[in-house]
Amino acid sequence: MKAFTNTNPRDLAHAVTLIRDARQAGRSLAIAGGGSDLLGMMKERLVTPDVLVSLRSIKGLDQVKAAPGGGVTIGGLITLDALSKVAIIRERYAVLAEAAESVATPQIRNAATLAGNVCQRPWCWYYRNGFTCLKNGGTTCYSITGENEFHAIFGGGPSYIVHPSDTAPALVALDATFRIVGQTGDRMVPAAEFFAPPTVDASRENVLKDGEILASITLPPARKLGRSTYHKIMDREAWTHAIVSAAVVLDIDKGVCQRARVVLGGVAPIPWRLPEVEKLLAGQRITPELAAKAGDAAIAGARPLAKNGYKVPMVRAMVARTIADVADRGLRNAD
Repeated sequence: MKAFTNTNPRDLAHAVTLIRDARQAGRSLAIAGGGSDLLGMMKERLVTPDVLVSLRSIKGLDQVKAAPGGGVTIGGLITLDALSKVAIIRERYAVLAEAAESVATPQIRNAATLAGNVCQRPWCWYYRNGFTCLKNGGTTCYSITGENEFHAIFGGGPSYIVHPSDTAPALVALDATFRIVGQTGDRMVPAAEFFAPPTVDASRENVLKDGEILASITLPPARKLGRSTYHKIMDREAWTHAIVSAAVVLDIDKGVCQRARVVLGGVAPIPWRLPEVEKLLAGQRITPELAAKAGDAAIAGARPLAKNGYKVPMVRAMVARTIADVADRGLRNAD
């Protein structure tokens, strides 16, 4: 690991100042929340900062608070374990609690933060093993003709990574808003606009500018009829990312879907929303037959690579299963 200077800002304003000072001095920097992923990348010299800005010392960024106008604001430094246990999140935003508790292992969830999970870099083995690929400053995505079992079947090109976050699909499905802090001030970005496809900039996965911090995430008021869940398929039981996952949020009134949000994980470079599936469900009574049709609609436009075609039937089954599960919860609650 390269030697670096560790800094511990008092608050966000101080963090922005430290970042500005490092950049003005021509020093490279990295921003750490929980640091569970960043530390490994530093050990492997995938990231070699001169200055590490650790946000852990900033008080209050790990809290869940009521937001003006309803809803809740979640500090970016809350650990995934703590987030999964917050009563209001479990009761009103189940999809997010379930996504948080599905990440990796208990040890990692005790250290990893929500902001860190959302902003983590890809786990493509070419990138993580130091290949000069599109993510490492090169001009080639080696997965196109190489090992691509776990790569994208939607939205790929020129990079075919999949976004590794479990919480990201849940936040998009919940219509969350991200507060980003930087040298030019604060800005609010809808979750659906935070994640950037490789056609925008193949070296990045989101709209964060250099030196910006994802400070907090606000969820809108919980919808009275809302029901949600998160399902995930992995290649082993722990310490791994989703091969395919689905975050589903439905407003169900007397068995009829009034509004739907369906977002996939593990299949695209960004959380992959399925608007045609949402339209199919809206205004309809959720039956096993309709759920199956939704699964069929979910795979429209899939473009698997040589070794990941198995994800297509997985997506079909995952979407049908998850929609049926949410609908069943809605019926049980109505009873």
